[in-house]
Amino acid sequence: MTATAQHVIDELTQAVPADALITDPASMDAYRWDRALDPRAGVPLAVVRPQSTEQVQETVRIAARNGVAIVPRGAGSGLSGGSSAVEGALVISLDRMRAIEVDAATRMATVQPGAFNAEVKQAAAAHGLWYPPDPSSFEFCSIGGNVATNAGGLCCVKYGVTTDYVLGMTVVLADGRAVTLGGPRLKDVAGLSLAKLFVGSEGTLGIITEVVLRLVPAQRQPSTLVATFPTLTGATDAVLTITRTMRPSMLEFMDRPTINAVEDETRMGLDREAAAMLIVQSDESSDTARDEIARIEEICEEFGATECYATDDPDESEAFVVARRMAIPAVEKKGTLLLEDVGVPLPRLGDLVAGIAEISATRDVPIAVVAHAGDGNTHPLLVFDPNDLEQKARAEIAYGEVMDLAISLGGTITGEHGIGRLKQPWLSSYLGSDVLELNLRIKNALDPQNIFNPGAVFGVMTGASS
Repeated sequence: MTATAQHVIDELTQAVPADALITDPASMDAYRWDRALDPRAGVPLAVVRPQSTEQVQETVRIAARNGVAIVPRGAGSGLSGGSSAVEGALVISLDRMRAIEVDAATRMATVQPGAFNAEVKQAAAAHGLWYPPDPSSFEFCSIGGNVATNAGGLCCVKYGVTTDYVLGMTVVLADGRAVTLGGPRLKDVAGLSLAKLFVGSEGTLGIITEVVLRLVPAQRQPSTLVATFPTLTGATDAVLTITRTMRPSMLEFMDRPTINAVEDETRMGLDREAAAMLIVQSDESSDTARDEIARIEEICEEFGATECYATDDPDESEAFVVARRMAIPAVEKKGTLLLEDVGVPLPRLGDLVAGIAEISATRDVPIAVVAHAGDGNTHPLLVFDPNDLEQKARAEIAYGEVMDLAISLGGTITGEHGIGRLKQPWLSSYLGSDVLELNLRIKNALDPQNIFNPGAVFGVMTGASS
């Protein structure tokens, strides 16, 4: 260990409680990766697990004084390598900051970043309220990570994504100052909307230590429709027709590889021969929901659905939602995954899905597609055998081709998972040189030493001169 590294450890030992500091390599191993399992993850100098904003501030000040990088970390559920550890850096894990306070009168919650999405939902439900953003990993992903990547979820087609519910936050900046941005006010246009700047910033601009979230009245029990299609085109055309005139509370898509992977796990009788399946819900009042689901069923049949099944039964509805939520872990059992979350304008959804199928066939790489179809955000899951080096190489080529395809269709290389480290090489071609330069200017202004999450999103930087 270098003298600087030992000095940092000595300072941390004085600044934070003993149980908040981890330096044993074996114990730190659990903090090196997120779910993307980035093979380039380094070994950190130490892991700090603060329990307050003040402890985060002290850690950041020590790192800044000594020029040591910081990787902020939530629950480690990310899918793009955004919290991969950096060699010799400090990992600040916010997993012990779990406090939740609900103000039912204003329909707001003040939440620390380590609280799970599910815990916020439970706390809101105790007051007859609801926190809508619901990533498939809602049971084990953290609010801090949701804010850092602007996570969406199954209900986002009607209710929006994380940023639509963030009213304010406390952020620790690169010099150790803690600032409060926004707050418990529904309308506030004084100054620039800086809180929104930090939503989706992936830990590159500061460390969020508290968030004020907007809550809404509890959701009504939804009615559910499941429709299967013999062609991908039929399913995507149905999606486009549905969204032209209606706003279901859920509109999800699964292709044949995904259906089969889920059926392997659930044995719930899904149609293995179907090219695609839509799971649709309406949470309008009972009569309106029934009419909406009936009209959606007609649309699906117009576009060739071979089977439509509608239900108002809560248990049956939940079973189909659970099947959708388990799509990624089900496909993951088929091999190692390269995970995408490209999105396109809705009219190009069919072109994207068809193009992904063509890439899969051309590269001879299985690609399962699951999508928040109602807003055009797809999750192509590339499957490969890590022991087959030739297939792995083809999968890596296909991974880039999927992103190139999305860009060519006027889409994005990430809708909610973030750029992290895995997608960083494609950021420039997506943003263009002028917009990338503007991003870097903001990054340098807020983090001139480039201590926050170096290598993530923007790649390698060397501080204000870069």
